Amino acid sequence: MRRADRLFEIIQILRRVRGPVSAQAIADELEVSKRSVYRDIATLMAQRVPIRGEAGVGYILEDGFDMPPLMLTASEIDAAVLGALWVSTRAEPDLARAAENLMAKIEAITPEPLRRHIQASAMSVRPVSAAAEDVVDALMLRKAILDGRKVSLGYRDKDGRTSERVVWPVLLGYRDEGRILAAWCELREDFRYFRTDRMTFAEIRDERYPEIPAALKKRWRAAMDAERETYLPRTTG
Repeated sequence: MRRADRLFEIIQILRRVRGPVSAQAIADELEVSKRSVYRDIATLMAQRVPIRGEAGVGYILEDGFDMPPLMLTASEIDAAVLGALWVSTRAEPDLARAAENLMAKIEAITPEPLRRHIQASAMSVRPVSAAAEDVVDALMLRKAILDGRKVSLGYRDKDGRTSERVVWPVLLGYRDEGRILAAWCELREDFRYFRTDRMTFAEIRDERYPEIPAALKKRWRAAMDAERETYLPRTTG
């Protein structure tokens, strides 16, 4: 790997990881020595890249750093194409169109030698049967999640019974068979999953739920981890 490419990759690693990254971790990923990483970091700092390092902790790329114009590797283009193919066949119409627009923009700025990764992709995704049409706008649900607002929704269970709920949305999960909203349900006082094709209506309420979205998601993940533990086979010493 050329040194210029290595400097770019170090910035990418620091951008990708939220917490401190050790020199050893960077060296392992790039398959170079720690000494090389130290030299590269010093070079980047000399070029005024805002990297903050702390002995025994690691390096952090501070906020406010602007990358040069978009540069993608062949593997990164393949990853983008594969993701766009999946979204274009499984997401709601507006997100599917966004995936197609994204690939058109990437193709427009991709150098000619790499353009074949988009125009003649070597990958595909498994076709799926058309999902039931949703009554609820998924874009509205995503907005409620980002804004941390409660949502009133009507829901029809597998037996056809309907109910009205007030939920605190956590995330919208995309599956081959459709979309599922993970949320805290005020009625059940617990986390629940709601299939979007069974929602009869959904409205964003003016009130926010009483914790920041990141904290709610962390609590949901802890609940999911605890639930998985109950299904894992127990071993005896």
